[in-house]
Amino acid sequence: MAAAGLSQEERDAVKERAKELREEAKAGKNREAGEKAVAKAIAEMPESDAAIAGRIHELVAQHAPQLTPKTWYSQPAYANTEGKVILFVQSAAKFKTRYCTLGFSEDAALDDAEMWPTSFAVLEITPAVEKRIAELILRAAD
Repeated sequence: MAAAGLSQEERDAVKERAKELREEAKAGKNREAGEKAVAKAIAEMPESDAAIAGRIHELVAQHAPQLTPKTWYSQPAYANTEGKVILFVQSAAKFKTRYCTLGFSEDAALDDAEMWPTSFAVLEITPAVEKRIAELILRAAD
């Protein structure tokens, strides 16, 4: 029987998040630093995840330029003017999952009646997927 608690990947992510918080405190809310951190996070992903995360990064810049890029648990993320993460990309390789994920936090404006999705599996960016992601970004950042 496996031991209860966090996996090694999860423990590493917690350590990385603590490091990010220390770096953010030093740098303040700096778009340039966030852009560099996101570019580095994307570059460190396997090619298939990097292609998805890179295109999502471009879509956020295009449709919600008011969001600030940053990393969140060492993954690309985008924060509102209050500094709260609205959306993020999670590499499949990071947590050894089957697919790359586009996720939205509780601060994203996606509320739709009594139930709505907060994350989406992304296997490939097609024109239809790109259109749906752009729509979600616009709603989330509203």
